[in-house]
Amino acid sequence: MRNASLWRALLGVENTVIEDIEFDELEEVVVAHVRPRRAARGRCGRCGARASWYDPGEGRRRWRGLDLGTVEVFLEADAPRVNCPTHGPTVRQVPWARHSAGHTLAFDQQVAWLATQCSKSAVTQLMRIAWRTVGAIITRVWADTAAGIDAFAGLRRIGIDEISYKRKHKYLTVVVDHDTGRLVWAKAGRERATLEEFFDVLEASGEGRCAQVTHVTADGAEWIANVVRERCPQAVRCADPFHVVGWATDALDVVRRDAWNDARRAGNTKVYGWAAGRRLVVSTGHARALKNARYALWKNPENLTENQQAKLQWIAQTDPRLYRAYLLKEGLRTVFRLPPEEAAEALDRWIAWARRCRIESFVKIQQRIAKHRAEILAAIDHGLSNGLVESVNTKIRLITRMAFGFRSSDALIALAMLNLGGHRPGLPGR
Repeated sequence: MRNASLWRALLGVENTVIEDIEFDELEEVVVAHVRPRRAARGRCGRCGARASWYDPGEGRRRWRGLDLGTVEVFLEADAPRVNCPTHGPTVRQVPWARHSAGHTLAFDQQVAWLATQCSKSAVTQLMRIAWRTVGAIITRVWADTAAGIDAFAGLRRIGIDEISYKRKHKYLTVVVDHDTGRLVWAKAGRERATLEEFFDVLEASGEGRCAQVTHVTADGAEWIANVVRERCPQAVRCADPFHVVGWATDALDVVRRDAWNDARRAGNTKVYGWAAGRRLVVSTGHARALKNARYALWKNPENLTENQQAKLQWIAQTDPRLYRAYLLKEGLRTVFRLPPEEAAEALDRWIAWARRCRIESFVKIQQRIAKHRAEILAAIDHGLSNGLVESVNTKIRLITRMAFGFRSSDALIALAMLNLGGHRPGLPGR
């Protein structure tokens, strides 16, 4: 193997002429002087179309390559501009790096792989770059990956949800394919316009693809239901069972808090001391017991500890109203365990029970459940929920936590798509 071929293999470049290799003793880096082969010269850096020479640009420039051992490596070459018929004067295309990038393709590939496997500190220390640079790299790697695949092919059953990724109410809207488990699409925002953008992209990827969607699961949010109803009128809309039972759990907690406040007003408190010039008052007796009953009321009966079972029996004996609210919550949960042919009648009975229960929070909840009756029964009939979507949301939260947050939603979306979109990057040369 000749020296030029050896250096091309070490640098991970193709269609490149190695002119010279030098070691910069001042900066302690290896500099490879390169140029594109004749067949790869004279193309637009943006679109790759053949273009005539325009001017020498800003002279020679460098691209960071993969390290050789402990030594940093740079590729140095001329960066003239060509006159593209579409984009006008543009820096010419080079075979070893993307347009406007300061790193080689192999460097980008390794950083993208590391970002899907390691924490923020590991990537930045190993590759000797800033985390903001990692975000830029994974964004352009995912852009190239997305351009070469059809992420919406065969999309039939989807789940839609939103996830908070940053403080001050910063949300992502995510779409997951129920059949493959892939994250299909994500975008910053949780409003009607955000979801409409997804269906616009879906239809633009292939005519009639919105009409091919057969099932949509969601959490009952009106902005999701309205858009799905307009863009996919043929799709079966399914209400997520976890969120529906969560409505009842929230209503139960309202009753528990009311009972706790009533007990405190009845005198079940004592002064515990002073702090910051304010008197500390703590619950005692019946009020304290109710405060500690939260998890006994929330948990499923089969998961209760012995102490929590005893707490539940105590509530049944001392607070019939709160215990009736607990039974209403468990009754709704039972509906989702029934076979489809029995679920409709059971749900109607539950709605009638909640309507006349004289517990304000459950009277309101039954109105909401009656409104979503068709979607709830569809979820039971087809066995669909947003459990898969919630799993993807949990992984996105893990990605955010490992990275200690993201300044840009674009970088988070790119990394989430690389991790969860079914097209994880590989290591260069493998």
